[in-house]
Amino acid sequence: MVTPSSDPLAQIAGSPPGPAVGAFFDLDGTLVAGFTATAHASDRVRRGQARIGEVLGVIEASLRYKLGRMQFERLLVRAAGYLRGESLAELDQIGERLYTEQVAARVYPLMREIVAAHRDRGHSVVLSSSALTIHAEPVARALGIDDVICNTFELDDAGRLTGNIDRPIIWGRQKAAAVQRFCEANDIDLAGSFFYADGDEDAALMRLVGHPRPVNPRPGLAAKAAASDWPVLRLSIPGRRSGAANAIGHFPALGRAALGAAFGSLALRTRRRD
Repeated sequence: MVTPSSDPLAQIAGSPPGPAVGAFFDLDGTLVAGFTATAHASDRVRRGQARIGEVLGVIEASLRYKLGRMQFERLLVRAAGYLRGESLAELDQIGERLYTEQVAARVYPLMREIVAAHRDRGHSVVLSSSALTIHAEPVARALGIDDVICNTFELDDAGRLTGNIDRPIIWGRQKAAAVQRFCEANDIDLAGSFFYADGDEDAALMRLVGHPRPVNPRPGLAAKAAASDWPVLRLSIPGRRSGAANAIGHFPALGRAALGAAFGSLALRTRRRD
């Protein structure tokens, strides 16, 4: 039974109103089931923009990252390198299209309500993610989130991607530091704020906010939540099967996206031969 003390919407309704309270949301696995990058990776394969070498390269880099042989920064830069020379304006348009076609149906219904509840209280609602702008911003716009803290592409004078990512890379402690800077610049009380996320890399920020909210936490964060008595949200999307995602759950986000694209490419080629 849901009680007022365990109901996340009741907790928000009982919190102080106004912009001094922040509500920070991770993206993949928190607002959205799975990984938004998967939609972009499979779309590139379907359109013939990504070759199998690119897909396998991202998978290999993801495995090296998982085994501790590659830093997240290098993994992200390697993935961005495949987009070198692309127009950011065109990628933004693709991101909007893919949100409508694929990602919107994967937004957790309760998270939509939670975002709206924070907005109704006048809180400062922020999407804070290690994702790239083309993945994060369409979701933020659709949910009415005005502020986004995420990784951004380095651009040349023509607005095309150089293949690099602007520093510092938003991940782990750097995400926590970026949120702290945002709070200082906007007079937000971090100790009175909320943070929703699913990964162990976000534990640093979870410890800084007054209201940590793990969402479907992965094992590392789940253990920390249990030890710290943080309330955990367990969410699902009605009618959506999670077995396939769990089967490749040992891959980090970019690896899952690449693996999904590889299977998508194989299926597409099979259909064309039939």
